[in-house]
Amino acid sequence: MNELLVFMCDGAPVRGEIVSIGSAWQAVLEHRNDPPAIQKILGDFVGAATLLSASLKFDGTLIIQAQSKGPIQLLVVECKSDLSIRATVKLSVDPAKIAPDASLGELFDASNTGRLVITLDPANREPGQPPYQGIVALQEPIGTVIKPVTSAAEAIALYMQNSEQLDTRIWLSSNETHVGGLLLQRLPDSGGHAHLDPQEAAEGWSRIQTLGETITNEELLTLAPETILRRLFLEESTHSAVRSFPPRKIQFACRCSRNKVADVLRMLGEEEVEGIIAEQGMVETACDFCGKRYAFDAVDCRQVFKTDLLSDATRPPSSGH
Repeated sequence: MNELLVFMCDGAPVRGEIVSIGSAWQAVLEHRNDPPAIQKILGDFVGAATLLSASLKFDGTLIIQAQSKGPIQLLVVECKSDLSIRATVKLSVDPAKIAPDASLGELFDASNTGRLVITLDPANREPGQPPYQGIVALQEPIGTVIKPVTSAAEAIALYMQNSEQLDTRIWLSSNETHVGGLLLQRLPDSGGHAHLDPQEAAEGWSRIQTLGETITNEELLTLAPETILRRLFLEESTHSAVRSFPPRKIQFACRCSRNKVADVLRMLGEEEVEGIIAEQGMVETACDFCGKRYAFDAVDCRQVFKTDLLSDATRPPSSGH
């Protein structure tokens, strides 16, 4: 099951989404060997990115980055508007030292360095035009105390509250085979819900949240989105219709290429690349997202710096690697 289902509630100003990811998530993990706590956090953010991407109004990519000076140095999840996903995480400590039950707050340390960045990057963005970025701390001030965010769901809710200023509830769950998620978002009382007075709208939002809170991790990980929708909002049908749209498919897709590796070599500079060739005989690297390996021998590297024609500079390695 790799599906995302969008639904609307006629009797409440609420838009919702349910996601279930199976083989696409397993493809993310295929070349990884993360500790259980890291795998869970990565899976939860994959679910979050997919849910948030479903509302993109443009062809492009939503990127979630979480970074800190803690055990998780950098976590990146990318989801395109066609719901193709990829994800990676980099650690600053020995994976064996990470406790199986470590929380997000512990892994993005408690010294107030954790940051969550969500980037919306349109495919047709003009050269020089920056993408939209929203940044929030992975800590929340509670009175005079700074409280670390403890889960991906809490981090996303904090981002939506601070950056998007939309009332949003999100539930996320993941294990080694599946990712599941539910998102509820309050819509403006005008527009399609103009027939509701403010009190009706507030009561409807409260009612849908209460139903959402009954979702369990087991349901998110084992049931199809359509089944979850029927079970969760059966009671809502006594108030009005809950309408769903055709489910959308989710897939794993990596955009790495020899062209992009050649661009990285150019950024490193010819002198540094020649030093690597002298020491190792070739430049070898693997994609952080899919694990695919790329090898550039001395002839390849000379071509990278001799021409701007990517088709020449990134031909298959001349020595057969």
